[in-house]
Amino acid sequence: MNITSHDVMIIERALKTAMNVDPEQARIRDYQEVLAKMRESANHSLLAGGSMVSEELDGLRYDYDDSSDLM
Repeated sequence: MNITSHDVMIIERALKTAMNVDPEQARIRDYQEVLAKMRESANHSLLAGGSMVSEELDGLRYDYDDSSDLM
């Protein structure tokens, strides 16, 4: 599953809203924990220079050799 930075922003906003609305402290701590993990993961990805994204997109590569004029 590919999660974009836009998706992360939406999830963070939803968690913050849930923390403000939910009266139960145990669930608020759960929301805070997930939010902290997401921020840590995002910071790690930024420090790694985006290598996580390039690994996900790493797939087949085609080398188009334009040597048709040699025939």
